[in-house]
Amino acid sequence: MSKPFFHRRSTHIIGAVLLILIAAGIWKEKHKVVAAPSTVPPVEATTALVKQQDVPIYLSGVGTVTANASVIVRTRIDGQLNKVAFVEGQDVKAGQLLVQIDPRAVQAQLDQAQAQKAKDQSLRSNAKLDLQRYTVLRSQDAATQQTLDTQKALVTQLEASLQTDDAQISYAKVQLSYTTISAPISGRVGARLVDAGNIVHAADANGLVVINQIDPITTLFTLPEENFQAINKALHGTQLPLKVAAYDRQSNQALATGRLTLLNNQIDTTSGTVQLKATFDNPTHVLWPGQYVNIRLYLTDIPQALTLPGAAVQRGQDGTYVYVVNADTSVKPQPVHVLQIQEGIAVIDKGVTNGQRVVIDGQYKLKPGVKIVESTKQAAPAKGAVN
Repeated sequence: MSKPFFHRRSTHIIGAVLLILIAAGIWKEKHKVVAAPSTVPPVEATTALVKQQDVPIYLSGVGTVTANASVIVRTRIDGQLNKVAFVEGQDVKAGQLLVQIDPRAVQAQLDQAQAQKAKDQSLRSNAKLDLQRYTVLRSQDAATQQTLDTQKALVTQLEASLQTDDAQISYAKVQLSYTTISAPISGRVGARLVDAGNIVHAADANGLVVINQIDPITTLFTLPEENFQAINKALHGTQLPLKVAAYDRQSNQALATGRLTLLNNQIDTTSGTVQLKATFDNPTHVLWPGQYVNIRLYLTDIPQALTLPGAAVQRGQDGTYVYVVNADTSVKPQPVHVLQIQEGIAVIDKGVTNGQRVVIDGQYKLKPGVKIVESTKQAAPAKGAVN
């Protein structure tokens, strides 16, 4: 009876030992997992270097191209339009013949005035001779003083008539000159508004043709009121006109470079803007009246400014910062002060140094101390990015 008892006891002991060994193995395995060092793989990111370069400071706006000068050519007399001497859309020079009005009626008036002058000259000559005779007769007491005075008055009257004749002749000549209409300025003529053969009047509202001077050409644009002090400071800081550039609104392609010619003498209180005008040389006519363009007014240059791609700048609760890459490829957030961001370039005056590497793509995956590896993806760089 005792043998089975010892057998059962041995079995229990062996089972207990096995349970202890299994529990010890599980504890050891758990201990190994907890004690194993944690390893975080590097994060892919794109980086760029902080660089020093001259950076222009400019203000941006939208402008409307306008003719440098615009003239509605009108007739100053009534008459029939005999000849149109220009071709629609062509360039004309100042003084070039544009139209001819029938001059016959005005020429007749001139001829009449000249004939009247010839008549009055003849009368005056005869009156002067009579005056000489009466003067001699009066000295001989053969004529009365009244007769002499009357003759003097007649000579004076005829001389006044000659002055009137000269005025009439001058007036007729001016009227005759109005029958030939020449271009008052150089520029591009528009559509012909009246055809030859029509009767034109000085009171006609539309005129004959419009001439726009498009080389040089001007652009009107506005900037917010808060930019006035910066513009005024830049104007007083140089004796040269401020540089202005015009860009195509669709492709943002540079079209022309000109100069600021007007800062308007008052701020528009209704819109809170100030109006400016720039003048551009336009030999190839890339600018056209009525065209909308993007305008950049350059105020000054910051020499050797610290710059980095604008994509590197992040914004948090404490302000702007960038992720700086350390020598061991780990990253840390670095607070920076941004002067401006233009064309994808951020100008920094505090927080980074020349040659530092910063992260420009992949920041959302980063934490302080995380190491990075340069991304193998060829991402398209932002416009103006610094490599």
